[in-house]
Amino acid sequence: MSLPARRSPLALFSGLVSRFTLSLNPWSIALFLIALSVALPILVVLGHIVVPTEGVWQHLASTVLPRYLSNTFWLVFWVGLGTLVIGASSAWLVVMCRFPGKRIFEWALLLPLAVPTYVIAYAYTDFLQVAGPLQSALREWFGWQYGDYYFPNIRSLGGAATLITFVLYPYVYLLTRASFLEQSVCVLDVGRTLGRGPWHLFSSVALPLARPALVGGVSLVLMETLNEFGAVQFFGVDTFTTGIYRTWFGLGEPVAAAQLAACLLTFVIVLVLLERYSRGKRRYFHTTNRYQQLPEYHLRGWRALGASMVCFLPILIGFLLPSGILLNLAIHQGDSLFGTRFIRFATNSLSLSLIAALIAVGMAVLLSYGVRLHNSPSARIFTRIASMGYAIPGSVVAVGILIPFAWLDNTLNTWLHEHYGKIIGLVFSGSAFILIYAYVVRFLAVSYNAVEASLGKVTPSMDAASRTLGQTAGGTLRRIHTPLMRSSLLAAGILVFVDAMKELPATMILRPFNFDTLAVRAHSLASDERLAEASTASLTIVVVGILPVILLSLAMRRARPGSQAESLQAK
Repeated sequence: MSLPARRSPLALFSGLVSRFTLSLNPWSIALFLIALSVALPILVVLGHIVVPTEGVWQHLASTVLPRYLSNTFWLVFWVGLGTLVIGASSAWLVVMCRFPGKRIFEWALLLPLAVPTYVIAYAYTDFLQVAGPLQSALREWFGWQYGDYYFPNIRSLGGAATLITFVLYPYVYLLTRASFLEQSVCVLDVGRTLGRGPWHLFSSVALPLARPALVGGVSLVLMETLNEFGAVQFFGVDTFTTGIYRTWFGLGEPVAAAQLAACLLTFVIVLVLLERYSRGKRRYFHTTNRYQQLPEYHLRGWRALGASMVCFLPILIGFLLPSGILLNLAIHQGDSLFGTRFIRFATNSLSLSLIAALIAVGMAVLLSYGVRLHNSPSARIFTRIASMGYAIPGSVVAVGILIPFAWLDNTLNTWLHEHYGKIIGLVFSGSAFILIYAYVVRFLAVSYNAVEASLGKVTPSMDAASRTLGQTAGGTLRRIHTPLMRSSLLAAGILVFVDAMKELPATMILRPFNFDTLAVRAHSLASDERLAEASTASLTIVVVGILPVILLSLAMRRARPGSQAESLQAK
């Protein structure tokens, strides 16, 4: 048997270069540039790990770093555990059980997504503080004086974890509900024939099968928790996110802030790797294309009441009560600047979010269509890099953007002053440009997932027919795909728009001087203990946040595959 002839290293290199040259086209260049723009903040943050800090890092490590580590760990642990319990149990009830209010709870359990974590913190602080309506009513009813009774302190690590849990559990609920809807009736029937009741079916059959959805939902929750800034700062809980902000603006140490950001980024990377590793080689899929209507357990008496309460309490605590508190405060007191400067705050938020949404949707279209045209390994790698921004906390993105653009501004001003005697100021780092850049990096994955899912439903035969009629790739995208994806593009834009409206840590770090948004306005007033005035901006953000909840509710109306049993039998 003859061995294949060895190719020289020069021949191998020439082959790689030729292959790369053949794949070099406008679409691959666009993919590379988008991936580079998303990776830049991450590379900057990681690159500052080895930069000396002249004793600042040693000071942080000996004083506040252990507290940052401890608080961040326990916050992530309790929020993850709480959202897992609430999300999985409520999803199982609305899918597999019949009880009063089930049809309403199916979509109402998503409503807390409309309330940012910092907004619910402001609302409950006003409601539960010593001078708030609840404790005042208790003292009046029972004749108590301050100090005669114990009342839990909401402004604590436990209070922050509780409120964040009731805002973020819909991530777990949404994914787990979809997983339960797609599960095989055959497996559940086997469990029932073996004598398993509803509780044992849930714990030993349905829950293990829904493991990927549970892990995915909890991973999203943990990433949002690591990104949390407004609520933990307002409650005085020191975490990595608040430490980054304090180190940069309090100590004036951008390098040390970047190194704290690198530690937080390491948390996220480890979290993502653990999620990937936990899957192993397991596969969770339905082995047949036949589906049947899922059975429903009819709950009566105290069981029906208990199921209704399990689903109602998260909605009450996470949406109804804080929205009512904010509405009452806004009507009776509200922002004293409402109607004057408030309009400017709203305009800043709306304009920045709209521009970021348009750019993010445009980039998402380029990414998804570029991979559709050239589904090469490099294209898939670039796309994965470009869509990882959502996993990076806003404070890390902000630090990674501000450092290089501040250096660029300083270098440009130094050169102009040396050669022309002029200084043009902070063109990049002092404008809204880097704020929009941060929003796009952070939320590009949101729009990409929506656009990719919609584009995947367009049959490739349409591309072939369009190209045979003389259309270019760009013409096919403009004339064929874009009209077909119009609703998905709108949905993707709305999701990015609302997320940008609610984003606080990146906005606090990157906003230009004398440039406030609704989120910054609410946070500034709440930090000054002017909670009643903060209610106007907070309520506005909640109202805008209901838009994606409506979209998700409409999407949830789609029936489970094969829910129409008669049509399947006909086939």
